[in-house]
Amino acid sequence: MDLRNKLWLDYKQKGSETAREKLISEYVYLAKYAVDRLNLSPSGALSYDDLIGHAVVGLIDAIEKFDLDRNVKFETYALTRIRGEVIDVIRSLDWTPRSVRKHETILREAYARLEMELERPPDDIEVSKYLGIEMCELEKMLADVGQSALFSLDEVVASGGDIIARSNDDERDDPAMCAERSDQRRILARAIDELPQREHDVVALYYYENLTQNEIAAVMGVTESRICQIHTRAVLRLSGKLARTSAGFAMSA
Repeated sequence: MDLRNKLWLDYKQKGSETAREKLISEYVYLAKYAVDRLNLSPSGALSYDDLIGHAVVGLIDAIEKFDLDRNVKFETYALTRIRGEVIDVIRSLDWTPRSVRKHETILREAYARLEMELERPPDDIEVSKYLGIEMCELEKMLADVGQSALFSLDEVVASGGDIIARSNDDERDDPAMCAERSDQRRILARAIDELPQREHDVVALYYYENLTQNEIAAVMGVTESRICQIHTRAVLRLSGKLARTSAGFAMSA
């Protein structure tokens, strides 16, 4: 039996506080990893160290709630909890400027409307023409809304969770919630499959393989800013589809 397995058993079966503290030390690297993956720019309200601190809170919550009997890797479960804790704090501070939220809404609606009209994902030229702006302005808008769009996608799928590795403890006790989550995952998976190839690849590497945008840039041979732009477009497309799905759930409830 390796050290981590022994620590888990000592904590979960015997309630050892020493084992709990050692588990936090063993997995604290996940806190920094989760914050770095979000590519956040510290604001006046939160420094990088503040973000790490909130990430550690999410890690501790994950350790306390992790079920050894579930067929889920702790790292996957923990990243979901850590990410959710950090994003919840950012949302509570209303970090996103109003102008950025407005641009996000404009872009999301443009991508969604054009996709319905064209019956395929629109390209950037089509979006810029639809909005009546130059390509350089569209690229700036995509860059500006990158972080906000990421948080909005989380809000559509679940409050405080990852869009792929969602592990909601309440689902086990709520069959209706479990069924709704299952439908959302199925629709999300189909929506991801329908993304343009490069956007599909970035989403898969970011959410399934847990690579940072810098690592994805190295894999795909482009700049990190380019990956950020591709990722933002994918998120805008997906959040638009999932928002319509959520509205459909609400109407049928």
